[in-house]
Amino acid sequence: MSSSASSVVNGGISFWYADDGLPAVREPLCGDASADVVIVGAGYTGLWTAYYLKQAAPFLRITVLEQNFCGYGASGRNGGWLYNGIAGRDRYAKLHGHEAAVRLQRAMNDTVAEVVAVTETEDIDADVHRGGVLEVATTPAQLARLKAFHEHELSYGEKDRELYGARQTAERIRVAGAVGSTWTPHGARLHPVKLVKGLAAAVEALGVTIHESTPVTEIRPKHAVTPYGTVRAPYVLRCTEGFTASLKGQRRTWLPMNSSMIATEPLTEEQWATVGWDGRETLGDMAHAYMYAQRTADGRIALGGRGVPYRFGSRTDNDGRTQPETIEALREILTRFFPALAGVHVEHAWSGVLGVPRDWCATVTLDRATGLGWAGGYVGSGVATANLAARTLRDLVQQDSGQAGRTGLTDLPWVNHRVRKWEPEPFRWLGVQGMYATYRAADQRERLHPSTDSSRLARLADRVAGRH
Repeated sequence: MSSSASSVVNGGISFWYADDGLPAVREPLCGDASADVVIVGAGYTGLWTAYYLKQAAPFLRITVLEQNFCGYGASGRNGGWLYNGIAGRDRYAKLHGHEAAVRLQRAMNDTVAEVVAVTETEDIDADVHRGGVLEVATTPAQLARLKAFHEHELSYGEKDRELYGARQTAERIRVAGAVGSTWTPHGARLHPVKLVKGLAAAVEALGVTIHESTPVTEIRPKHAVTPYGTVRAPYVLRCTEGFTASLKGQRRTWLPMNSSMIATEPLTEEQWATVGWDGRETLGDMAHAYMYAQRTADGRIALGGRGVPYRFGSRTDNDGRTQPETIEALREILTRFFPALAGVHVEHAWSGVLGVPRDWCATVTLDRATGLGWAGGYVGSGVATANLAARTLRDLVQQDSGQAGRTGLTDLPWVNHRVRKWEPEPFRWLGVQGMYATYRAADQRERLHPSTDSSRLARLADRVAGRH
């Protein structure tokens, strides 16, 4: 190796902020205030919600409250995967019928195109490249799961998905040992921070008020309480994803699951020639403890995985710092996928939290009795799902206030879904640590003992997680 974890820039929010710079500071709240809608959290969900609500009803007074700055959380730290996956679709099929879940999937397919269209309309240069999503298999068990996954996606109406063997996969990207892959056109690579900065600017240009450095400590009907004052509004929308546990009464609502990333130095043309990846697809795999990666606009590989998945007591990281052992684990994945890059320097590492409900189902809700709404629990699929959630919150608020009726979005099966809370400590810490240790052991066993059968360890971890 040409570098060690000690030579890597660790934290600093994320590589994306190191690349594009921190945003200009916005003023905090300076006393009690009122609004028609107050949105808590200025990540993708909150900003998209403000954007669509203000466009639909320009007369609305909308205030966004953010504890740090726009995009400080997952919206500024993710892998830049704009894709059509949504957490909980299969459970929604069981609860509401297959056709309802097909409608949800079609909405997600359309959402990828919607986000790209808005970046063009608002002139947001977010390094968008619509190369689709390529997910590879590198063991017999992974290949069996990949083929089953491919057929499962076709059953939800995704007729433009393609299945590749080893040779066709290598023509797209040369992942060592890849024996097959599946590709969907419903995906794009993007620069997360450029998107969130451009979206915040577009929201302000519409007349929405954004207060940064304003932590909300409590949400109750018609009130968002902060140390600097309380904002009163008929509608209070919680868009806090992995930071939800810090709010009063929300400690066990969504678990802040940790995900970590590394970014390499820019690769040379010769190095890219060994890798391929000319289509710039977002890249994933079929491991139980899966990875995700993109080829950045400036020629790096940004790659992520779970690392240390959860901090005791639902704590979050310090400005994105991650553990040295996580950096080494991600580097190992990089070189296992691309052995020719063994000497490539990893320049940056960081982490962030995503929101995980107890049943692993993303939701969007408006309680008409209280005016409280929320969206999230994306389980790592939030770059696109946040946009669909925001448009749905817009429709729910307009329906409740009498400005509009039911829409195709308000009738989707994830709307107003309720789920039980996570277990108290230390049970949730023990459960999550054990779950991911078991997933990693399952992956190791499948690599060492090739078989088309998935490891029984993974099925055990699924039951512990409550994913099935």
